[in-house]
Amino acid sequence: MKTLNLDLGAKSYPIYIGRGLLMQADYLRKHISGKQVMIVSNTTVAPLYLQKVLGLLDGFAVQNVILPDGEEFKTLNTVEQIFTALLEAKFDRTCTLIALGGGVVGDMAGFAAASYQRGVNFIQIPTTLLAQVDSSVGGKTGVNHPLGKNMIGAFYQPKCVLIDVDSLDTLDARQYSAGMAEVIKYGLLGNSDLLAYLQKNMPDLMARDKEMIVKIVHQSCVDKAKIVAQDELESGKRALLNFGHTFGHALENTLGYGEYLHGEAVAVGMLMAAKLSAAEGFIDDEQVSQVEDLLQKSNLPTTINSKIGQQDFMNAMSVDKKAINGEIRLILLKKLGQAFISSKYKVQNLELIIKDFL
Repeated sequence: MKTLNLDLGAKSYPIYIGRGLLMQADYLRKHISGKQVMIVSNTTVAPLYLQKVLGLLDGFAVQNVILPDGEEFKTLNTVEQIFTALLEAKFDRTCTLIALGGGVVGDMAGFAAASYQRGVNFIQIPTTLLAQVDSSVGGKTGVNHPLGKNMIGAFYQPKCVLIDVDSLDTLDARQYSAGMAEVIKYGLLGNSDLLAYLQKNMPDLMARDKEMIVKIVHQSCVDKAKIVAQDELESGKRALLNFGHTFGHALENTLGYGEYLHGEAVAVGMLMAAKLSAAEGFIDDEQVSQVEDLLQKSNLPTTINSKIGQQDFMNAMSVDKKAINGEIRLILLKKLGQAFISSKYKVQNLELIIKDFL
């Protein structure tokens, strides 16, 4: 079992990573405040892991709320179900919410925790690879809006993140690949050693070698924790973690949430960003091919197979949290393993890249 600490002063918290952690009560129980616990899960994860978590909570007054599964349900209306469950159970401000599931569950439970009685205790138990390496760490919470992804939310840090990689045993192949997109992201944007490791070991990682999974989950969390510790509220460097996301979010938004899994959309977005980086003269075509090859070996999409209008796609990109004064800022690559934030790219190059994909 590996433990790392996300250093945010008074808001610091541990991230536990290992196997069999859902069989060990101490890691979870010491981060629960009060006696009231609300487990937030969904219709896919609850039948698999709810009883295991309940088994760790003997002596607490535990309730649960089971949400529908899917990005299309990441809305204010769904979060209302969490508030209703808390109020019906008469939970007070000493309660703890536990997010048991993937990124959608974590984002909504975290947003509910940030809002209920103006902030209550919150714990992440991510059960998908994407949530384990990315969304459960760093305190981003929120919901989607028909006009933009993750545009409503709050920065709200959990008390701990409990990552049991054995929960990936029940994760389907498509969801596993979607999570691998976020791992690849860390390699491309700032960790050339991780990138080389992925290029060498992707076949074994796709075969779900457990020791390798622990290694990449830990390294991904280390990389994210370093950036979040420097820029918790995304006023600067943390925006690098959105490499591929402005394109990816536009893809999700224009096609409707759920057509592409988030990681799949990010994969396409990273390739688009790599190609724009090449068009701007930062990397060459061979490096773009390396990005595409790694995505393909992860069984991730590298093309857009649905019809989207170019202007619709551009409009969706403009509804992005990194946009300032109507200017779309993108994360580009100076080289593989080194990303930077730019608003100085040639718009005609951006339009050509989008046209090629659409």
